[in-house]
Amino acid sequence: MKVISGQIIRSLGISPKQCVDWIYESFSIKRDAQLPAKVSVHPADSDFFTSMPCLLPPDKNGNIQYFGVKEVHRIAGAIPSLGSDMMLYNAKNGELLALLDCDWITAMRTGAVAAVSAKALRKENASIYGFVGLGNTARATLLCILEAEPDKLFKVKLLKYKDTADSFISRFKNHINVQFEIVDSIEELARSSDVFFSCITSADGLLVEDESIFQPGVTVIPIHMRGLQNCDTTFDRVFGDDTDHIKGFRYFSQFKDYNEIGEVLAGRDKGRKSNQQRIIDYNYGLGLHDVFFASRIYELIKKRQDIPETSVAKEAEKYWI
Repeated sequence: MKVISGQIIRSLGISPKQCVDWIYESFSIKRDAQLPAKVSVHPADSDFFTSMPCLLPPDKNGNIQYFGVKEVHRIAGAIPSLGSDMMLYNAKNGELLALLDCDWITAMRTGAVAAVSAKALRKENASIYGFVGLGNTARATLLCILEAEPDKLFKVKLLKYKDTADSFISRFKNHINVQFEIVDSIEELARSSDVFFSCITSADGLLVEDESIFQPGVTVIPIHMRGLQNCDTTFDRVFGDDTDHIKGFRYFSQFKDYNEIGEVLAGRDKGRKSNQQRIIDYNYGLGLHDVFFASRIYELIKKRQDIPETSVAKEAEKYWI
């Protein structure tokens, strides 16, 4: 078994563009994967442990089939408060192949899914992208956006919060296909964005009290699901990454025109039907992407001698209690 730390994963230099390509590839095999809805338990208040299993289909040569289960936890007061790990198996023989730190995987697959969804659902000539919440998720999202379309100029508006906007802009100083503007109110951000990303991890109430200020043609992507439920019943189309994961949403039965984003990527759904439609897209976060990323990372390092195997003693034959 390999123990694959976050430091090892970051040292591989996997590009945001590669992450975007992996998202397209993993969505393409979703129908052939086994993807149960995630299960959460809550030790106290808002603390949680969430289990995310997924069985990928066999590889093209039938040599290996990956199964993984990612465990995500958020514990108030812990440093960091949010963390994740994965066990990756060979489903053909039950061998535990790797234990992975999943923090980088979570951030980058989340950003890549948001970038892919924005491109698929945005109106023609959309160029103004708005962000509220400027942590690692927002950074990962914009990295994937910029590197997936290096020849397109993006105008990015950031909601001012302490000094985070300045730090965010500094992170992208070497990217020539982006221009930044800092705005003072979320209403201004919502009113002027062609694509509106919410990257906040918690919200008390609604982010935008009057959803009518979102202009015709807007695409809203609440990356962490929070604070924009007033759009659910009024927007023209709603998308999700997996129906089983979001069918329990409060307003699911009132969605006007719903489908999965994977159907758009596969060409089976047109997605945006006009430049006037307002669209909201919920990507709940799928173990499919986590296990796919983990399997590709494992393939990159499985033969490296500088990452030793950790011995796991197993019984060689049946034993009796």
